[in-house]
Amino acid sequence: MTRVLVPIDGSPQAEDALDHAVSEFPDAEIVLLHVIDPIDAGYSAESVLPTASGDWYESHKDTAEELFEGANERTGREFETAIEVGRPSRTIVEYAEEGDIDHVVMGSHGRSGVARVLLGSVAETVVRRSPVPITVVR
Repeated sequence: MTRVLVPIDGSPQAEDALDHAVSEFPDAEIVLLHVIDPIDAGYSAESVLPTASGDWYESHKDTAEELFEGANERTGREFETAIEVGRPSRTIVEYAEEGDIDHVVMGSHGRSGVARVLLGSVAETVVRRSPVPITVVR
């Protein structure tokens, strides 16, 4: 069976990517991945990487579970789910490599100009590094 990875972060673009995956891969096993970025969680490069036992992790895990539940309710489907901690682009690529994934469908935040140069693009990095085909939904 085809396994399709859909990273979700609560953004409208991620919801569009999930809708696309459900419609384009109706018979596939769809895996929803939520990546908790410790830098976005308030940790800097100089601080110690937080452990999975911290309160911050539980809070972000609860948010991920709510996203998964919302995806199930919105689409009427059940999904395999995963929560990982790390930098989003690296974690998505690693999950695709190690999780027996055949295709990745993800949203693009559509940044352009200075924001794209300064912040980079998770989707662009995944496209460059992914071992499997990628569909980027705008």
